Amino acid sequence: MQIPGETVEVPEIPWQLNVELPAQSSALIVVDMQNDFVKEGGALVVPDAAATLDSLQTLLARARRAGVRIAYTQDSHFSGDPEWEIWPRHCETNSWGWQIVEELAPQPEDLVCQKSRYDGFYGTWLEHFLTNVWKVRNLVIVGTVSSICVLHTAASAGLRWFSVVVPADCISALTEFDQALTLRQVSWLYTGSVTKTAEAISFSNSANDQ
Repeated sequence: MQIPGETVEVPEIPWQLNVELPAQSSALIVVDMQNDFVKEGGALVVPDAAATLDSLQTLLARARRAGVRIAYTQDSHFSGDPEWEIWPRHCETNSWGWQIVEELAPQPEDLVCQKSRYDGFYGTWLEHFLTNVWKVRNLVIVGTVSSICVLHTAASAGLRWFSVVVPADCISALTEFDQALTLRQVSWLYTGSVTKTAEAISFSNSANDQ
């Protein structure tokens, strides 16, 4: 059995310099950007989450202009949820901490999927909309926490044969190790691409795009 030492070398991450996606068959998934994870006073604040807001706002604006579909996952719990035995009480439905941050507020045409576990597909209508309603095949996945809800959602998407793209400046982790783990797993296992910044991602509107 191989036991990790005090320091672990990060395997090479194959960064993509540019990723162009057809707007009509792509969606942007914003994972759990809620007050409890992002804002001062939140129950489970991710230290770097607030620092991703500018990049996320810019990416959202570009995606909307291109006609890319937007979906949000919203961590949602009720009193007595067994997840509170793992984590402190957080994202209680209808509380301030449960709300999506104002800077990234969903628009009326966006989809908001409330979820009770890490995976944005588990027990939600996300797959139904992506596949049957929107008919998209490419997903840009952003948000927090990188190695938990972002990674589990990206993994679930990859296992459904969606093409996944994750920009590093639009996800946030609890540790540097967790950030590297997420990017490594997405680029290696889930038919995914990772970029250092959201600026490397573009959306095309050619009539021939699939």
